[in-house]
This record gives sequence, C-alpha cells and structure tokens, in this order.
Amino acid sequence: MTAQKLDGLAIARQIKNEVAHEVERLAGYGIRPGLAAVLVGTNPASQVYVNSKVKTCGELGIYSEKHELPETTTTEELLDLIARLNARQEIDGILVQLPLPRHVDTRRVLDAIDPAKDVDGFHPVNVGRLVRNQETLEPCTPAGIIELLERTRIPIEGQRAVVIGRSDIVGKPLALMLLHRHATVTICHSRTPNLPEIARQADILVAAIGRTAMITAEYVKPGAVVIDVGINKVTDRAEVERLFGSDEKRLSEWASKGYTLVGDVHPTSVLPVAGYVTPVPGGVGPLTIAMLMKNTVKAARWRRALARAATP
Repeated sequence: MTAQKLDGLAIARQIKNEVAHEVERLAGYGIRPGLAAVLVGTNPASQVYVNSKVKTCGELGIYSEKHELPETTTTEELLDLIARLNARQEIDGILVQLPLPRHVDTRRVLDAIDPAKDVDGFHPVNVGRLVRNQETLEPCTPAGIIELLERTRIPIEGQRAVVIGRSDIVGKPLALMLLHRHATVTICHSRTPNLPEIARQADILVAAIGRTAMITAEYVKPGAVVIDVGINKVTDRAEVERLFGSDEKRLSEWASKGYTLVGDVHPTSVLPVAGYVTPVPGGVGPLTIAMLMKNTVKAARWRRALARAATP
C-alpha cells in the first residue's frame, strides 16, 4: 500500500476559480479588490514569491501594486509607507513579504498594518479573533491546509492531530483552527522529548519544523494523514539520490536547476505507512497564494460593509 497524494494544485485552482467569480460579483457593486505587496531588498526567493502573488492577482481580476524598496530601508520609512497604504481606500490588503532585513523591526511593521487590511492574518487583533474563534482574516498557509482537508473530505472532528512546529505563521494558528473543528491537538517542537512516539499517535500529522526530510516512517501512524509544510532546497546529488533513489524526474530536475525541493517529510520513507500525504512541491504551497487571494477579496467585501451572508 502506498499513500494517496493530496493534490494541493487542484484544490488551489478550485479556490482561485471561486475568487474570480467573487471578483466578478463585486464588480457589479463597482468594487475591485486591491492588494499592495511590499518587498524590501533583493532576496531572490522573496522576489519570486511577490511576483507570483502579483501575477495571480492579475489572473483573477484583483488590482495589485508592488512596492520594491532598497535593502537600506529603515523601519521608520517602512512604517511611513504602511501608513499611506492604510489610508488608501482602493487598497484592501497589505502584504509585507518576509523576511525583512535584520535592521528592520518586523513586529512594529506588521503591527502597523490596519487589521482590516491584514491579509496575512498576522496582526494581534486578527490573532486574538482567531483564538476566540471569531470570523477574521486567517493566516494563509494554515487556512489552506484546512481547505485541503475539508475539500478532500478528510475528517477533523474527533481526530488526534499533532502539529510539529510552533511558529506564529503556521504551527500555532493551525493548531487553533484544528481545535476549533473539534480535533484533539498536540503541538510539538524541536525540544519535545519522545517526538516520534507522540507523532505516531496522530491521525493528522503536520510537519512544519523546517528540517529537511526529518519525518520518517517511525513518526507516522499507519493510515495517518501527513501534511508537509516544509520547503527545503537539496543541492547535493548524493543527498538527492539518498532521498529519491533512482527517481529520474528528481535527478533531471537537480541536473537542470542545481537543486530539488524537499519538504520536512521524507519523500519515500513515509509513503508505505501513511494513508495520505501532501507532495512537495504541489501540496501546501499553491494553497497559500490561493488563500491570500481569498483573504484579499474577503477584506474588500468586509471593508465595503457588503453583507457577508450574500457571499457564496
């Protein structure tokens, strides 16, 4: 038996199609949702992420603009830009691409975003609403994982969920979302003793710890749903062969790009044990951008005080 792969790309397409229809509906009210993306410095990965988000906005009919600032931008300069974006009526969502340069006070910048425009769901107001299980703008990656589980009809209620990773971006908010859907949730991290033993109790196991291929078969309960949030580059050919064996597709990708992407879950070890797994790439990643688009439209609707009940 080999685990069934959960197609994040297909679910992301469904969500984006729904967003496009909602954008058309809002156009009937004379509203076009707008997203401002802020990029500081020249981090290549950040540039790719921001360009992908701006491109997706264009495909779905969402207005977008990109603010590219030099590496030397100060906290105060960034706060000034955020204040101007907060004041602009046509901007519904503000995205500050992380990580910011080390000299910038990231928390001050994120906290300065109007909670109504916080489409990443990082503002303390939105985090508080999430804790209280109130409707809010939820962090995109955890929200995408919930969409993936629900749309593939994987039960959450009554299940034992183990989340490995305690970040503010994924681990903590996802644990809350699972808890609100009546799962029994355990959060683990790098200092958790007997981690494999705890992980093996999970019906839903989420790996979001940022360690390449750390989660092997010994962490997985037979038949469990394994959600891999990690994205790690493997550049060494011997390591690619160790992880993927003679997989020609992966070896070819390594030969052409100089790397291949691997999650926090071992790509072959877990397959004979798990019931479902998310692949890397093509699992959780596409859902993050889809949920950013969904949040942008939601923010536009809420800010314009359109009836939430009227939405599909």
